[in-house]
Amino acid sequence: MKVMISGGGTGGHIYPALALINYLKKQDPTTEFLYIGTEKGLEKQIITKQNIPFKSLELQGFKRSISLNNFKTVTLFLKAIKQAKKYIDEFKPDIVIGTGGYVCSAVVYAAAKKKIPTIIHEQNSVAGLTNKFLGRYVDKVAICFDDARSYFNENKVVLTGNPRAQEVYDTPKDDNVLEKYHLNNSKKTILIFGGSRGAYTFNKAFEGAVNEFGKRDYQVIYVSGKIYYDELMETINEVPSNIIIKPYIEEMPELLAVVDGVLVRAGATTIAEVTALGVPSILVPSPNVTNDHQTKNAKSVVDAKAGLLIKDTELTSESLVKAIDELLLNDEKLEKMRKNARDLGISDASKRLDDLIKELVKK
Repeated sequence: MKVMISGGGTGGHIYPALALINYLKKQDPTTEFLYIGTEKGLEKQIITKQNIPFKSLELQGFKRSISLNNFKTVTLFLKAIKQAKKYIDEFKPDIVIGTGGYVCSAVVYAAAKKKIPTIIHEQNSVAGLTNKFLGRYVDKVAICFDDARSYFNENKVVLTGNPRAQEVYDTPKDDNVLEKYHLNNSKKTILIFGGSRGAYTFNKAFEGAVNEFGKRDYQVIYVSGKIYYDELMETINEVPSNIIIKPYIEEMPELLAVVDGVLVRAGATTIAEVTALGVPSILVPSPNVTNDHQTKNAKSVVDAKAGLLIKDTELTSESLVKAIDELLLNDEKLEKMRKNARDLGISDASKRLDDLIKELVKK
């Protein structure tokens, strides 16, 4: 089978695509892939490192305000469709999958027009512009949140979940991973993580909360982000023994599998990972995203009683400690949230997508 995949712009579009590729390779090592992205995008760096064939298109996103630059966007889109059709003719894919970002608009649209089976994958509870546009042309729309159904033709929608969640779920569990950080395996542990670059509001709140955390019986793993680490460490006089501060953590899936809770942004991939593992969460939606979709993602978790929500503007040292106390110091509530997170999570997303691919290719 030949699979063409396109997605770019953010890791939230790229990592689910990569997770699906890895899964499909394991199921059938003879499967061939071609990834279409942009030359300057994050996707090129990530995908080419995995030795996956990669080709690029030149596109740009629409400005939401009236702008002459949108004329250039349309011109580039039309050129990209023509180039995408050439890539399709050369590769001859059995199916084309788009995981979001404006780059996949031309690829999936071109494939649909050439009557090749197509799927788009919407990670968020609020559909992005590209997927709303492509939803009219594709054969199937794979979603991760039920809230996303309303944006598409119901007959096309399939709830699959996020492939990245299955990849994390399948990671072998290391019960002693906390010992690597000189922490106690038998104590409750919270992981606080503001994203790969960190988050300013997280750091300011954590900085003021360190002394209070030092008085608690639970443990805190704080990931500051590389750009904030040195400054943070200079402002903290002494780090209590129950707190570990790191600029970045490579073994995030291994940690997620053993911690009792997380305080994180409400990105779709992050939520998919923690719910698949049944980890209760405190979600602080980023204010710098389109249509405030992270808040809507978070509300899906809160409504399922699998997590708590703090607005970014309301994240302070006091609210940080209070929320973590609420999460970790009530055993009955914590266990219920674990169960609700597991019920909400989808740990076989790649298999569901694989079944959907096989269904379309057979046709």
